[in-house]
Amino acid sequence: MLQHLVQRAGKSIPITPVSEKRLPSWLKEQPADVQNWVRANGFAAKPATALLLHDRHGHARRVLVGVEEGIDRWSLAALPGSLAQGTYQLDGDLSAAEATAHAFAWAMGCYRFSRYKSDGKDFAKLVWPRLADRAEVENLTQSMALARDLINTPAEDMGPPELAEAARKVAQQFKAKFSVVVGDDLLKQNYPMVHAVGRAAAKAPRLIDIRWGTSGPKLALIGKGVCFDTGGLDLKPSSGMLMMKKDMGGAATMLALGRAIMAAKLPVQLRLMIPAVENSVSGNAIRPWDVIKTRKGITVEIGNTDAEGRLILCDALTEADTDKPDLMIDAATLTGAARVALGPELPALFSNDDDIAAALLRHGKVEGDPLWQLPLWKPYRRMLDSKVADINNISDGPFAGAVTAALYLQEFVAPTTKWMHIDTWAWIARGQPGRPEGGEALGFRALFAYIQEWAKTADPKASKIITKKPSPRVPPRPAARSQSLARMRRR
Repeated sequence: MLQHLVQRAGKSIPITPVSEKRLPSWLKEQPADVQNWVRANGFAAKPATALLLHDRHGHARRVLVGVEEGIDRWSLAALPGSLAQGTYQLDGDLSAAEATAHAFAWAMGCYRFSRYKSDGKDFAKLVWPRLADRAEVENLTQSMALARDLINTPAEDMGPPELAEAARKVAQQFKAKFSVVVGDDLLKQNYPMVHAVGRAAAKAPRLIDIRWGTSGPKLALIGKGVCFDTGGLDLKPSSGMLMMKKDMGGAATMLALGRAIMAAKLPVQLRLMIPAVENSVSGNAIRPWDVIKTRKGITVEIGNTDAEGRLILCDALTEADTDKPDLMIDAATLTGAARVALGPELPALFSNDDDIAAALLRHGKVEGDPLWQLPLWKPYRRMLDSKVADINNISDGPFAGAVTAALYLQEFVAPTTKWMHIDTWAWIARGQPGRPEGGEALGFRALFAYIQEWAKTADPKASKIITKKPSPRVPPRPAARSQSLARMRRR
């Protein structure tokens, strides 16, 4: 990706970014042949569209590319794979933010998951824009590529041991402390839920733990690492099981976020935890109506073995909370209900603190990486009541599945801990410039931008978080709706 951004070139073809609004004024300044060519080709500068201009000898002399008004982070991603191989250079007066955004887009446009491809694809090259923040571009693109590669890798090559090894390499790169608890040692060290969900698989379950930083506010990140989800004894149909290599998308997103934080040397004390399992079927698999005691001591009745993500997360949340973090964030491919409500590309956000939620939403809007807040509606907690245990892992009906899953997780978070839960799909179903079909760290850029700001304004001594008032451009949080959802499995 980054190898397609070069220092300089002896000869390069200029690229002119132009918006629909600016195109008429730009055309007026051009010679008649250019005006005629642009109009004849119907080029209207719509984002991510391009037009090649030639000189009178037929040689390429300029590329026009349509961009969004303001900061456009994706339109140039359409060019590296569509232009003829060669070297190109942005022209015009670009601000530092614009230059950085275009460089990011170019690099992401060169991403391909090619681990199993025998024929590689090469891309056109771009000279680094003069004012681009190279460190930011390198950090974001490398972190996002890490998440995408992990999610895209099939479970045969990305089980709990391989996920742990990927996390170990990240920790080693930034001299972070790394530890992992494996197999029956999970029981000895009191992580019974992680063990219970993963014990039926050939590859042993494990809890990955990374610590980095010695000063600043405490930040805990937790990611769901179900490397493949059959549904357990509540077996999924083949259509539901097909994409389950991506069920560790929350873990991949949090590992990418942790990597970006360490690479940027943000002033935080980071703890990153990933419970990594395969939810498989075997003679020792957990059964419906089993009752298991969690690390926190809360007993859970297993209403559905396919609602396994919240089971492994609850032990990790309990442990992370013992550090009394100033902020705790988890991410998980948790419920189909969130996708019914918000679709595949808009992660659901739940939080016990509206101020931090509003700040994250604001950054999502600015970064073009949106999330949408759903309510932790306390009256729905009764849907998780069990006759034989402290709580059931699923609700007693088909409604509000994303809300009840978040309420389940909240049982394992101290009321004084500021906490956000992100229910994501971690996948792009329809390819877009810079975002090919496949694994995606949805919400990653919004989270990183938010944590950059939070790290500078958090007060660890008082455990308070100072956040700016949300921009008026951020849409209001939706009110809770009583929406009838089709009966679905808890995935």
